[in-house]
Amino acid sequence: MTALGVILILFFIFVISSCKFAHFAVTVKRQSFEYALNWQKEHYDTSFYDPLEKVDYKINSYDGYVLPVQFLKNPTPTDKYIIISHGHTDNHYGMLKYAKMYLDFGFNVIIYDLRAHGENKKTACTFGIREGKDLDVLIKDTRQRYPDLKVLGLHGESLGGATTITVLKYSPEVDFVVDDCGFADIVNVMKGALKARHFPAFMVYPASVCARFMYGYSFTKMRPIDSLKDNKVPILFIHGADDTYILPENSERMSRETKGYCEIHLIPGAEHAASILTAPEDYRKYVEGFLKEVLNA
Repeated sequence: MTALGVILILFFIFVISSCKFAHFAVTVKRQSFEYALNWQKEHYDTSFYDPLEKVDYKINSYDGYVLPVQFLKNPTPTDKYIIISHGHTDNHYGMLKYAKMYLDFGFNVIIYDLRAHGENKKTACTFGIREGKDLDVLIKDTRQRYPDLKVLGLHGESLGGATTITVLKYSPEVDFVVDDCGFADIVNVMKGALKARHFPAFMVYPASVCARFMYGYSFTKMRPIDSLKDNKVPILFIHGADDTYILPENSERMSRETKGYCEIHLIPGAEHAASILTAPEDYRKYVEGFLKEVLNA
């Protein structure tokens, strides 16, 4: 075999590997509702959930994609609402760990299944791009659906946090944002995942090209931080100090980029998406203090 033949074969293998990585990255290995709910019950008290008055409905997103939504009515009448976005592979049940806190703070709670998650139609995850547009539609629907609404906030975890930051590029009519362990850009997260599996980090760039041709979106464009350059919506960043999946520096970078009021708190000993379980009292204190600051102002 000639040297040129070897080079062509290696190039072919490289391209195939890059495309496989792209496919793996955007494919959601979703949790079942049963698994998600059981996990919540094993890790904290979910007894508040069953007695709540709930309303299930669906909305059509900007491209006709259907998203299921669940409204959790606060037992005490209130004109404050919060939309909570879950993390990668999770579904709306995963957000119950935040729902109780907001109910206690006097909010009605809205949870939903992100695109490609729960029982949604299978599609590629775009790490904030399409998901941010979905959330923008949900925000508009919420304001129209609940005419008594006076305060509307957003809370997101991980992918949901990135989605919550990304939606700010559309200047939504919201009063505050809480971002828990969201990423500033997906490339740095993917590089970390590749290194952890002993693959070269530069593979993310050819995979990004493959993703662009295969799914219409490149990884290098999945940058929630870019939505903050003109943002004035108050943001509370919370991140586990021991998060090795999405490093705390992601929240630190975004806290420096936003132009509005901002707080950042790192939770000692907390790994990825575990801050509220690791230090529940501190978590509630930080959120409550932030809400008093931005809503009273």
